[in-house]
Amino acid sequence: MITIAVAKGRIWNEALPLLAELGLAPDNDANTNTGEESRRLILPTANPGVRLILTRAQDTPVFVACGAAQMGIAGGDILEEKQTADICQPLDLQIAKCRMVLAAPRGRENPAAGRPLAVATKYVNTARKWFAKKGAAANFIKLGGNMEIAPLAGLADAIVDLADTGKTLRDNGLEEKEKIADISAKLILNRVAARRQRKTLAQLQQRIAEAIAQRNRA
Repeated sequence: MITIAVAKGRIWNEALPLLAELGLAPDNDANTNTGEESRRLILPTANPGVRLILTRAQDTPVFVACGAAQMGIAGGDILEEKQTADICQPLDLQIAKCRMVLAAPRGRENPAAGRPLAVATKYVNTARKWFAKKGAAANFIKLGGNMEIAPLAGLADAIVDLADTGKTLRDNGLEEKEKIADISAKLILNRVAARRQRKTLAQLQQRIAEAIAQRNRA
């Protein structure tokens, strides 16, 4: 049995068509339109040898690293923040695309160019490495979400967070100052499983790669 852990929310929504192309869509009796409505978290597929498990975005790499799932679909932001030697990332699935940005109140000079900043983010490790690479000083405040509030409430000078259209930033009086990284969902594998179940996982990985290539040609 191959278990594939898939992050709930946008990744799940955008992964479903790809899974369907591979014959790995959940059984029809599972209410899985959004990945949020269903109470079922372990989903059989049309392939009796493959099942899906729905996980919180930050937990997907944990399930794969610990071997509870042999394969997973996780956001590049989480993978960069929680790097582990127990998983590999053989494929960029080119779904759930967005970007990680440094944002600050509208009209303020680029905050990375001045004094040490107070930066609110849930991506502390990623932000710290980026600031260090630029040679800029910052103190980081770890928050779990709703980062946009931090500058408005005087908690932080700037934030490091994900952005897609930028509407949430604009609605809260913030603007993007610099792009830190492009983000998309990745296929991840448990390294031990990749050796022990090499043939099965390699075949599935190849089918996924071919499906992505076909999409790119379309």
